[in-house]
Amino acid sequence: MSLCAAAYAQQCVPVPQRVDCHPDPNASEENCLERGCQWCTGEEGTPWCHVPTNYGYKMVGTPEETPTGYKVTLNRSTNVSYFGNDSETLIATFDVQSDYRLRIKITDGTDRYEVPLKINPPASGPESPLFRIEFTNEPVFSFKVIRESTGTAVFDTSLGGLTFSDQFIQLGIKIPSTNAYGIGENEQPSYRHDFSKFTPVPLFARDQSPTGYKNSYGVHPYYTVVENDGNAHSVVIVNSNAQEFVIQPTPGYVYRTIGGLLDIYIFLGPTVEESVQQFTEAIGRQSIPPYFGLGFQLCRWGYDTIETMQATVDRTAAAGIPQVGLIIMTEDIQYGDIDIMLNELDFTYDSNRFHDLPAYIAELKSKGIKFIPIVDPFIKFDEPRGTYPALDLGDEMDVWIKRSSGEPWIGNCWPGEVYYPDYSRNSTKQWWAMLLREYKNLIDYDGIWFLRRTSSITSQSIYIMCVYVSIRIDMNEPANWGKGDVVVGCENNKYNNPPYVPGMSFCIQNVKLAIETRDLIDNTACMDFEQDFGRHYDTHSLYGWSESEPTTTAVRDILGKRSIVVSRSTFLGSGNWVAHWLGDNMSTWQNMKASIIALLHFNLFGMPYAGSDICGFGMTTNEEMCTRWQQLGAFYPYSRNHNALGNAEQDPAIWGPESRESTRRALLIRYTLLPYLYTLFFNHKTKGSTVVRALFHEFTSDSVTHGIDEQMMWGSGFLISPVLREGHVSVRAYFPDARWYSYYDGAEVNVREAYTNLDAPFGFINLHVRGGKVLPTQEPAMNTDASRQNPFGLIIALDDESSAEGTLYYDDGNSIEPQDSGLYFLASYTYTNGTLRNQVERNEYSEMSQKVLNTIRLMGVDKEITRITVNGDAHTDFSILPSGEVQVNGLNLTMLTPFTITFQ
Repeated sequence: MSLCAAAYAQQCVPVPQRVDCHPDPNASEENCLERGCQWCTGEEGTPWCHVPTNYGYKMVGTPEETPTGYKVTLNRSTNVSYFGNDSETLIATFDVQSDYRLRIKITDGTDRYEVPLKINPPASGPESPLFRIEFTNEPVFSFKVIRESTGTAVFDTSLGGLTFSDQFIQLGIKIPSTNAYGIGENEQPSYRHDFSKFTPVPLFARDQSPTGYKNSYGVHPYYTVVENDGNAHSVVIVNSNAQEFVIQPTPGYVYRTIGGLLDIYIFLGPTVEESVQQFTEAIGRQSIPPYFGLGFQLCRWGYDTIETMQATVDRTAAAGIPQVGLIIMTEDIQYGDIDIMLNELDFTYDSNRFHDLPAYIAELKSKGIKFIPIVDPFIKFDEPRGTYPALDLGDEMDVWIKRSSGEPWIGNCWPGEVYYPDYSRNSTKQWWAMLLREYKNLIDYDGIWFLRRTSSITSQSIYIMCVYVSIRIDMNEPANWGKGDVVVGCENNKYNNPPYVPGMSFCIQNVKLAIETRDLIDNTACMDFEQDFGRHYDTHSLYGWSESEPTTTAVRDILGKRSIVVSRSTFLGSGNWVAHWLGDNMSTWQNMKASIIALLHFNLFGMPYAGSDICGFGMTTNEEMCTRWQQLGAFYPYSRNHNALGNAEQDPAIWGPESRESTRRALLIRYTLLPYLYTLFFNHKTKGSTVVRALFHEFTSDSVTHGIDEQMMWGSGFLISPVLREGHVSVRAYFPDARWYSYYDGAEVNVREAYTNLDAPFGFINLHVRGGKVLPTQEPAMNTDASRQNPFGLIIALDDESSAEGTLYYDDGNSIEPQDSGLYFLASYTYTNGTLRNQVERNEYSEMSQKVLNTIRLMGVDKEITRITVNGDAHTDFSILPSGEVQVNGLNLTMLTPFTITFQ
C-alpha cells in the first residue's frame, strides 16, 4: 500500500490508473506539488507524482453534430500544468469515415504541423458503423469508442491526463485487454505488451541498433488489440514529432508528443487481419517485390577487395546454396557495402580495390545473380569543386538542408564533413534521380540500399557490394557523428532544447565508456534547421520516408521495371516505396528471437517485405547459432545474411558440411515455396493482409496463441517453429485446433490445442502445413531466374472435412505494379470429395502457357488411394509414403488447362 503526502491522502489515484505528472527527470514532492499534482509514494517504477482526477478539459455545451460525426469545444479545467503555456481552448472532431474507420482530431486551432502523409479514403462511406461514440464531462471531458455488437470500449480516454500545449501533448488511453501488440521501431522482449509495469516506449528516428525499448531507426505509432471476446481493432496516431507511449497496468497507454497535434485513426476490424487490412487501406500497401527479391541475398561490410567478394560468391555456389543477389550474404542478390566506394563517397567505386567491378557485375548477372549497392544520404562537401559531380550539381540545384542562417548544415559521417540533401524539395528529387541514372551507367545495379550506419571506427576503407538492380539506402534517420552542426553547433532555443524530451536515449560509443543522453540533437541535425516541408523539429522522423519515394521512383524510371529499394529508416506509409531490413542487430540468441517479433511488427505496420541480418550484424557468431539462424532466416520475406567489418566471415559456405547442408536444404524449401510466398505478397498488395503473421491472427479464439512469439506463419497455411536456444535439439511448439502435417513427409501431428516437443536435430527446422490449404510450389534451382523455368507443383493438406483450397498468383516477376495493369495469372485450386479442380481466374501473363503443373503432394487422406485419374484418364505415376502422403509425379498439365483429378 502506498503512503500519500498527508495533505493529499484522499486524492491518491490507484497505481494502475495513474498518469505521471512528472515524466521528466528530477521528480520530487516539492516539484510535484508546485505543478498542482498529487504526490503518493509507493513502489519504485510507479508514478509517485500523478495528475488529479479533475485535471484536463471540460466540454463547452454539448457535442455538435456534423455531417460526418461530431465537433466538441473544450475549455481547460484547472491551473495544473506540466510545463506551462497550455492551450485554453481545444477543438475535437470525430469523423466517421466508414463503418470500420473513425478519425479523431484534437487541436487548439492554431497553425500546427500536420504530417504530409496521404491517407486514402475507405472503399465506401458509413452505412451501419461498427461503433458508437459516448462523451462524458465528469469529472472532466473524456470519450469512449464503443463496439456496437459487444458494448466493449475499444478506446477510452477516461484514464485522464489530456494536455495540450505547444511542445507537450498528452492523452491517456484505456484499452479493453492486455492482448496488445505493436508500437515501433524498437526491440521488444515479447510480442504481446507487458502491462504489469510502467514502460515508456519512445519513438524518434535514431541511428541506434535494436536495444530493448530504446527508440531506433523508424517511427510507427500503431498498435493492435485483441479484445477479450476475440474481436480486434487497431489504432494509429499520425504524428512525426518526438513521442512516446507509456505501457501501464490500467491496461492502457499514456501517449505523449512534443509537437504537432492529435490525429487518431481507429480501425474496428472486427478480425485481426481485417483491422490490418483497414489500416493499410488508409496508409498504402507494399508493392509486390520483384521475384528475384524473394531469393536468398548475401552481403558483408568488410569484403575489402573484389577478390574477397568473388571468393564468397564462388564458395556459396560450390556449396550448392541458392543465391539471388550479392549484398554480401544473399545469393539471388549480391550486395556491395561502403567498401566498394572510393573514400566512402556516394556514387563512386574504388577502381583499385574493386578493379573491374562493372565487368564482375555483368558476370554475376549472366549467372542470374543481381547486384545491389549501398547509398548514403550525405555528400562530402569539401571535395575540390569540379571533381565530384554529386557536390557540384547539389550546390547548383540548391538541394541541401539549411541552418537558420541559410547556409547548408554540416555534419560528419563516413567520408568526413558532409552536407545533407533535403528530399522534400523538388530540386533535390531531380538531382537525386540524375545521380542515380549516372550511377547506373557506372555500375549496372539492380536495386538500392539506404544506409545510415555509425561506428566507433573512424575513417577506414570499407565497402558494400550490391548488384545494381536495386539500391540500399542507409543512415537516413538522418545519422550524424556529431551534435547538430559540427562546425557551428546548435542554437539554444526551444526546438533544440524543448521543455520535455520523451524517454529516449542514445548510447554514444566511446573507446572507454558508453554515455546515454536524451538530447534530440545527438547524432543528428539541429531541430531548428529548415526543410521544404517543415522545421526539422517536426520532420526529423520523416527524413528516411522523404528519401524513399524519390529513390524508388527514380530507380523504376531508370530500370523500367520493379526493383528493390531497402531503407533503414521508415515511417507510416514507407511500405508504399521501400523494403526494410531490421538494422544493426547482434549475433546473439536473444536477437535471433527478437527478429521474429520485429518481423511480426512490420507486417502489422504494412511493410511485410522485411527481415533481420541473418546470423547477426555485430559481434562474431558461431556455427551453431548461425546454422539455426540460417534455418529461420530462410523464411524471412527479406532473407539476407550480412555482417560487419571486424567480425569473422559468416556466409553459409564458411561453415562445416552439416551446417552448409542445413542451409542449402532450408533455402531449397524456401525456393520451392516461392510461388506461395509471392501469392501472399499479391494478397497484401490487393487486400492488405499480412504475409508473416502470429498464430493468433488465424486462431484468435484460442487464448494460448495470444502470447506466442517463437513461432510464425507464412499466410494462413504454413507454420515455422525454429530452435532459438543454444544447445537445444528439440523445440516446444504449439498446434492450434486444426490438422497439421510435417512439410517433409506429410505425417500428421497427433495433438491439437496443445504444446508438444518436436525433435530438432542440428541441421533441421520444423515446418508444418495447415489442413484445409493448397500451397503452390515450383521446383527449386540455384536462383530465381532458373527456378522460374521449372514445373509447378501443389501441396494439398486436407482439413477435418477432407477439403482444401488455395490460389496461385504469377506474373513476369519484374513489371511495375502488375496488379494494376492486369498483366498476371491467377488460378484457384479446390479439393473436395476426393477431387481436385482448378479454375483460371485471370490469364494475362503470356508465358504461363509454356508452364506446366507436374507434381502433387496430398496429405491427410483417410483411405488408401489405389487409382488416380486426370480428366478421366488413369494416371499411374504416383506413390504413397509410410506417412500416408500421396505423391503424384509426371502430370505435365499446362497451367492454363482446366483439369479434374480424382483420388480413389
